[in-house]
Amino acid sequence: MEEREVSRAPWTFLSNHGHVLVCIANDPGIRTRDISDQVGITERATQSIIADLVDAGYVKRTKIGRRNHYGIVKDLPLRHAVERPNRVGDLLELVSKVGALPS
Repeated sequence: MEEREVSRAPWTFLSNHGHVLVCIANDPGIRTRDISDQVGITERATQSIIADLVDAGYVKRTKIGRRNHYGIVKDLPLRHAVERPNRVGDLLELVSKVGALPS
């Protein structure tokens, strides 16, 4: 039985979209490369996820010089029907390094 447990694929409670969102919450000026390293996905996947979050209105992207800075729209509901009564800010307060996140 132990052998079967070891061979099972690892899983987490958050999707890669959630992981990227947490990285941005912890550091609004974070580079795509650093998000990729922290989440364990490619830079291309990270860019795609950020685009999804921006397109859905969960993240605002601002160009400052050559770098992107991100802001999170905390009052939007989570997307899945089971989670929808909760807001993005509620999730981030639970899982991010920062206590109260700026708007």
